Amino acid sequence: MPDSARLTDGFSDIAVAGHRPEVEIIEADGPVLVVCDHASNHVPPDLAGLGLPRRELQRHIAWDIGAAEVGRRLAGRLGASVVLCGISRLVIDCNRPLGHPTSICPVSDGTVVPGNQSLDARSVAVRAAKYFHPYHAAIGAQLARLESSARRVALIAIHSFTPCKDGQSRPWHAGVLWNLDGRLALPLIRALRDRGDICVGDNQPYSGRDSNYTVDIHGRDHGRPHVSIEIRQDEVGDLAGVLRWAEILAAVLSPLLSDVLG
Repeated sequence: MPDSARLTDGFSDIAVAGHRPEVEIIEADGPVLVVCDHASNHVPPDLAGLGLPRRELQRHIAWDIGAAEVGRRLAGRLGASVVLCGISRLVIDCNRPLGHPTSICPVSDGTVVPGNQSLDARSVAVRAAKYFHPYHAAIGAQLARLESSARRVALIAIHSFTPCKDGQSRPWHAGVLWNLDGRLALPLIRALRDRGDICVGDNQPYSGRDSNYTVDIHGRDHGRPHVSIEIRQDEVGDLAGVLRWAEILAAVLSPLLSDVLG
């Protein structure tokens, strides 16, 4: 893929004969797990694209553009394991608790999702069983594997956000989301700001105090160091941007992880 190529499919480099895994797992031995809840825009064939044209599934409503690629490459530089969700957030959002109003969105950023209208309880349960539970089970299994040697493990979630929302431009190149545990988040914010060339949001453009389900249940609830990182999508919309951000995050996170993990 040339550096100028647009990223249009989070699983374009691993798809085989049209098959997409519900969860992608890459195992390593380092004491860090990188996860991406919105890694792919894939909608399983039986859901018929949720009734949406392909152009809608290329938009941010379907996935976090660039996040999967940053996650894979960051993990490689850190010697970390990776768990990536293999289905679109429009199928079921794995970073929301089941039953949340945006768990299965009937409307997303003004786009009506025909396949998500008036779902009955059985349809919701089927999606949860096929996609939500396997993804979180995979995260739990990887954390347990890494902790089997009685060491502390850190959890890093990678997301991306749109440059403009509701007519408002977003000035941040990246945001660091956190709630009660700032062991990783606060020094990460300082380290990124100290570079001098990055506008960093502290719980912007979203707040980790509002919705950070994956790192809450796998990180906070178990006392694991954790952080969610949001990168603006025009920063990681091509391979050059992905590689730049993987290098930036690896450089700033490596010493921080050494400090927090001991």
